[in-house]
This record gives sequence, C-alpha cells and structure tokens, in this order.
Amino acid sequence: MTRLRRSIPGELNRNNYLPILCLAILLPSTLVSLRAEGRRWWCVSGDLTLWTSDAWTRHTSQHLFDPYSLTHVLHGFILCGLLAWSLPQVAGRWRFSLAIAMEALWEVFENTNYIIDRYRATTAAIGYEGDSVWNSLGDITACAIGFLIAVQIGFRRSSLAFVAAELVLLFWVRDSLVLNIILLLYPIEALKIWQAGP
Repeated sequence: MTRLRRSIPGELNRNNYLPILCLAILLPSTLVSLRAEGRRWWCVSGDLTLWTSDAWTRHTSQHLFDPYSLTHVLHGFILCGLLAWSLPQVAGRWRFSLAIAMEALWEVFENTNYIIDRYRATTAAIGYEGDSVWNSLGDITACAIGFLIAVQIGFRRSSLAFVAAELVLLFWVRDSLVLNIILLLYPIEALKIWQAGP
C-alpha cells in the first residue's frame, strides 16, 4: 500500500496521461450505455436535489448520491486492496483506472433487467427500478473516492473503516454491502423481513 500511496497523486499529475484519457472515454461511454438500457437521466419524480437520505423511497438510486453511495466507497476500498495485491507491479494510476473501469462495468451490469429483477426478488427492494444515469455516475465517483481514501490510509485502517461503514449502514438503512451480496446470492427470508423493518 505504501508504494501505491506514493504513486497515485504524483503520477496522475505527471507525464503519463493515458490512464486519464482512458477514463475520459470510459465514463461518457458508460453513461451512454446506461441510457441505452433505458435508465432515466435523473429522478423519476423530477426532484433535482443531489442527495436523498431515505433508502426506502422512490428517490433511492435516482439522485447523484444516496445512502448506498457509502457501499460504493467500500467498492473502492475492496478494489484498491485487490488490485494492489494482484497487480503489484502495475503503476498506481493504472490500478486506479482499472478500478474505475470495473465499477463502471458493474454499474452497466447492475442496471440490466436481470439484476434489477434479482434485487426485487431477493432483497427488500421490492419497487426497485434501477439507477438513474446520474446516480450511476455518483456511484462511480464514490468508488473513486473510496479507492483514493484506501490509498491514503492503508490496509489496516481501510479494514476498520470498512467494518465501521457496514455497521453504520446496518443501523441507518438496515442494509449494507455484505448483506446486499448475501441476499443477491442466497436469499434469506428472515433477513428480508428484518430489512423491511417494524
């Protein structure tokens, strides 16, 4: 992690701009792909606020940021650690670009009818309609922020921050990244009932 911490800020501002060029092509392409999938640009109700704090309304996944943005910060933590471990010889700027590309691909896949239907069937997100294009952009941004935070604070503190964020999400919205993955892969009715609340 120390090598990665040293490489990101300086390298992004120096001579190799190819990773930035790749991101400059990737991000608009992702937005166009999401739009082609039928995703709306913004909130279906026309509310133009940048943030919604309620995870159980139609506004979730429609604004730039929402409580689930925190799970995408955690995506950044995970991708930073996995790429540092699996590609230690690759420059930090390229690992960062690869992480953003992976998150962008996830956003496109997450908004396919298959995954949207899976969320509806296996989690408490019964009325989930997919993300707006701008929410997906916010999720990619949150992942980038998470990656850069992980670079700065290192593996141990990132692990502690990950656990803390998961606990905050469980108490705040009765959901978390780990719980979301569990329910997508192996639905547990008792967890769905707990998520739905009293």
